[in-house]
Amino acid sequence: MDKFVDILESKVLPVATKIGSQRHMTAIRKGIIATMPLTIVGSFFTILLNLPIESLALMIEPYKAILDVPFRFTVGILSLYATFGIASSLAKSYKLDSLTSGILAVLAFLVATVVPVQVVDPIDGVITAGRYINIASLSSASLFGAIVTSIISVEIYRFMKEKNITVKMPDGVPPEVSNSFIALLPAAVILILFWVIRHMLGFDISSALSTVLMPLKNTLAGNSLFGGLLTVFLITFFWVLGIHGPAIMGPVIRPFWDISIAENTDAFVAGVDANHLPNIFTEQFLQWFVWIGGAGTTLALVVLFLFSKSEYLKSLGRLSFLPGLFNINEPIIFGAPIVMNPILGIPFIVAPLVTTTLSYFLTVTGVVPMMMARLPFTVISPIAAWMSTNWSIMAGVLVVINFFIALAIYYPFFKVFEKQQIDRELEAKAAEATE
Repeated sequence: MDKFVDILESKVLPVATKIGSQRHMTAIRKGIIATMPLTIVGSFFTILLNLPIESLALMIEPYKAILDVPFRFTVGILSLYATFGIASSLAKSYKLDSLTSGILAVLAFLVATVVPVQVVDPIDGVITAGRYINIASLSSASLFGAIVTSIISVEIYRFMKEKNITVKMPDGVPPEVSNSFIALLPAAVILILFWVIRHMLGFDISSALSTVLMPLKNTLAGNSLFGGLLTVFLITFFWVLGIHGPAIMGPVIRPFWDISIAENTDAFVAGVDANHLPNIFTEQFLQWFVWIGGAGTTLALVVLFLFSKSEYLKSLGRLSFLPGLFNINEPIIFGAPIVMNPILGIPFIVAPLVTTTLSYFLTVTGVVPMMMARLPFTVISPIAAWMSTNWSIMAGVLVVINFFIALAIYYPFFKVFEKQQIDRELEAKAAEATE
């Protein structure tokens, strides 16, 4: 193990450091980390809204609409916050006005992402006539769009300022006023550019990605191990790139997942044994056997963070443990971050591939049954697997085994990342001491 860690430090770390220190990558990382308080607070409201205890669920049912508001304005519009954070961070690296850059990026993101809906016929008590936007388009599903629009808008602003294509104010004008006028022409260019792309040409990044993936839909669902592994790989790979994997893959796979679990449930009700149901790769199979703590099996990484020598990682582990226990991992994905992180991105992809393969063969051989029920995603994984496989103890045991497999896979990469983080903390303390 130590030798493997040494290899990672000597071969992987230099490349990862070079990539991680690149200006745009750094801005993306800092901008996403800045959203961490929102994802943590929003995650706890998600747990509250998805309590697996029926009596408590019935108790909060009348208040669900109100309790949903904090989630919608935190995690629900996460990409909007990330846009501002990424642009502000990138602007600082160029020594541009970060506030102006952040506002221009938000403009670009909204124009490129949101298509207002015109309501002509109002519905009494529900909606009035007017133009509305769907805040779902501002969620983490649009994070890739946030990254692209942030970078492009800042680069346009930088280019126009360097080439003096701006409105200049006389000397003596307050900086905040001067910066506002400097941004006039860049704002016009950014607005027109993204307006043409989205509303004139009708080009949408998320839709384009879904279209590219459509030919794969027959391969990614069913009983094929290759299809299951490909699904897991694409979801985790997109997450590492900063794209909401389930949001991208969902339009392609979810209809087939829904059909699969419905067929399993119907067969089980009809008397078919849980070991002989029609479908293996339901969404529940991945949810309980593979996504332990969320996509990437990140609960294992959270546990490693809890025992880290790095102050930041230990604190992040503590904050992420309870959400992770209920399969909510935005705090660890965006807090570490795993997004755009070449060190943690590798086990984030590899660990689920290994546990998917093991779970598949144990299902095929009849050691564990197939999924016959659909439970809320916030149920703790071993309990959910136990319940969803007609109370199979072996299903719960498999979850525990998969957790420890993921822990072993994450460990060497965690040690490399921990060392890197400790070095940063020591440098920061040394810098503070010299001030």
